[in-house]
Amino acid sequence: MEFTKEDKIEIFENAITWIVVFAMFIYVTAKLVQFDGAAAINKTVSEMTGMELMWAFYGYSKSYAMILGLFEITGGTLMLIKKTRIIGCLFTSTILINVILQDIYFKVHLGALKAAILYQFLILMILWLNKDKVVQSIKALMNFNKSQQPKYKFMLKLFIAFICFVILRITEYYLTIKL
Repeated sequence: MEFTKEDKIEIFENAITWIVVFAMFIYVTAKLVQFDGAAAINKTVSEMTGMELMWAFYGYSKSYAMILGLFEITGGTLMLIKKTRIIGCLFTSTILINVILQDIYFKVHLGALKAAILYQFLILMILWLNKDKVVQSIKALMNFNKSQQPKYKFMLKLFIAFICFVILRITEYYLTIKL
């Protein structure tokens, strides 16, 4: 059996996709037990290390950690399906960038940071292997209706949008002020 260049690329893409997806599923599994008891740290905030502070934050609200886990499962599942792989990569990238930033700023173990960076790099590689689809998708998103309209109509629509913006901001202000 002879494999073409496209076959070899597909095999490689599937392999690196599975690495990232497996990691996302491991992250979810870890969230089930990782933060148990973390909120019970008997230190003041100023005495905690960055990692202890982050662990206490996640341990305080188990449901918040579970929602993040749900996002990780969603991203991983989207990546597994070839038709939704690009969306899955973009979705999972947002999660991993958050993980990377937390690992850096809260000084989480270097191994965890290296792993998250590796997974993000693999996602970028998957997107590179699908660059034609990515470019095509961006072009489709950017292809808005280019039909010309009279300038006065365009300006009127902008003015009405601005009035709506002002009304919505005033409404937002009154809905969010402390009574």
